[in-house]
Amino acid sequence: MKHLLHILAIVFIAIQVQAQERTITGIVTDNSGLPIAGVNVIVKNTSNGIQTNFDGEYKLKAFVGQTIVYSYIGFITVEKHINVSENVIDIQMEEDAAVLEEVVVTGYGIKKEKKALGYSVSSISNESISKKLSGKSAGVQITNANGLSGSANKVIIRGMSSFENNDQHFVNANKYTNDESYARIEENTFKNVRLAPLSTFSIDVDKAGYSNIRRMINNGQKIPQDAVKVEEMINYFNYKYEQPKGEHPFSINTEIASSPWNKKTKLVRIGLKGKDISSTNVPSSNLVFLLDVSGSMDSPNKLPLLKASLRVLLDQLREQDKVSIVVYAGAAGVVLEPTLGSNKEQILRAINNLNAGGSTAGGQGIELAYKIAQENFIEGGNNRIVLATDGDFNVGASSDRSMEELIIEKRKHGIFLTVLGFGMGNYKDSKMETLADKGNGNHAYIDTMQEARKVLGEEFFGTIYTIAKDVKIQVEFNPNKVQAYRLIGYENRLLNDEDFKDDTKDAGELGSGHTVTAFYEVIPVGVKSDYIKFVDSLKYSKATINNSDELVTVKFRYKKPEDDKSMLIVKTVMDDNVLFEEASEDFKFSAAVALFGLQLRNSSFIKTKKTSDVIALAKAGRGKDENGYRAEFIRLVKSL
Repeated sequence: MKHLLHILAIVFIAIQVQAQERTITGIVTDNSGLPIAGVNVIVKNTSNGIQTNFDGEYKLKAFVGQTIVYSYIGFITVEKHINVSENVIDIQMEEDAAVLEEVVVTGYGIKKEKKALGYSVSSISNESISKKLSGKSAGVQITNANGLSGSANKVIIRGMSSFENNDQHFVNANKYTNDESYARIEENTFKNVRLAPLSTFSIDVDKAGYSNIRRMINNGQKIPQDAVKVEEMINYFNYKYEQPKGEHPFSINTEIASSPWNKKTKLVRIGLKGKDISSTNVPSSNLVFLLDVSGSMDSPNKLPLLKASLRVLLDQLREQDKVSIVVYAGAAGVVLEPTLGSNKEQILRAINNLNAGGSTAGGQGIELAYKIAQENFIEGGNNRIVLATDGDFNVGASSDRSMEELIIEKRKHGIFLTVLGFGMGNYKDSKMETLADKGNGNHAYIDTMQEARKVLGEEFFGTIYTIAKDVKIQVEFNPNKVQAYRLIGYENRLLNDEDFKDDTKDAGELGSGHTVTAFYEVIPVGVKSDYIKFVDSLKYSKATINNSDELVTVKFRYKKPEDDKSMLIVKTVMDDNVLFEEASEDFKFSAAVALFGLQLRNSSFIKTKKTSDVIALAKAGRGKDENGYRAEFIRLVKSL
């Protein structure tokens, strides 16, 4: 009996120790001892996370036995198991040697170069602190105490106070539930050229798929197959396509090489490069920020991250631009009437005053945002709504169909839509994608301040300014060269062949400086393949005899943003027998991303499921990688 009680006591103590929740604090530094701001600090397999502040500090709650993951672009990810006696965990992160060889990373005032590592330090006046630092450092909010220029500055570091009184930010991994939703994707199969010589689809400039998957990998979460959109993964990265020349707003680039995952097939890459429009050439903007401030946004990686992201966007505004802010929770309302971009302090005050709570009247908010956008419409200008939400609509028009009908009606007035997704756990990707697609816009997912700077800083004009709309691609395959083909990705962008010439059919939009890439995998004539399903010969049809070396003919249709009639571009692609090893670096890297996406989707059309093959391809195509995004991709693949 004594032994039994002793055992029970030990078990009871072990359970109590394991269930202990404690507050973990610490500082994250590099190998020289200097703090790193913006490091993602997340309890593995949960949505409980934060970013380090300007001094590299973090603070979050976790249970004994859980694992904390520390990740930041350009550094090797660190995992730390929480022991019973630990309350303070300081982490020193090592730079990724592969990145340091060729990458220049700038951010948070940190400058790293190939041969000399150091931190740039500059002096700024008290008056300019708000403008210099607001939105520049993750979790740091700096405002004037009374909102007036010249007054004392108020500094708030997110995470040092918000985690004290709101336990809903901390999720026990054992109780964590995932209520995210994604539209079902049926993978494209090989098509017989004799039966289907044409392939037609809409371009897709959305990049949310990649950053969303990156978030899941960094959090140690299982990736749903339907969350994997191969085309959005490929298009997350920029490629060295030629700048457009002449009357058309984009250039057309093609390349052919053998496939790295099927030795008997070829890959045909089609790339578009949108014309770069500088800030001086972009017309005046009428921007309406439509912000979700409902209760579901009350989480550090939602509304606080959204507010910090808007400060990045604020830096891009010009004097002639107009900004309005509409918010919605249980109801919708205007918190900032149309205000010139030169009045940044007034806009900043409105952003800083945002708080979350209530239900989610998304439909009502959209109605009000379009009303304000229409009332302040700028003829010949850039009229756009920027919707930021986790997509969790639950009041009013909330179904995908009703939201789609609402947006289709509103887009007729020449107002474009950008959708920014935030958060995890209840993220509604299907609704976000529907809104962006039907609203003549684009969709991005912001998981960190780094992504905010990419979407709303580096790629600002591509995000908010459309240079071509309803862009469609139609590819005709030469049956004397190609037996079968399949389009990789773009499953939810397929069009009927007759839609190509139909100007009433909606398609994708191309922003300033955007690149769009599509891969076709083709099986040449004379090659035996298990992927080809044979059918009886046709009695009444005969393939056109074409003895030329043309492999495919690619047609593009697009409209200028203000037009309703499309323009046509035709490009012929000649056959080539280039080995994959001889292909360009961009070809190799984009193929590596495609292969990784196909592996995540458990595709039946690839011969390798080894991530080591993806890593080898990506390294071969990494190139200069000025911003470190390709190196980050390699790190992500290695972490699986």
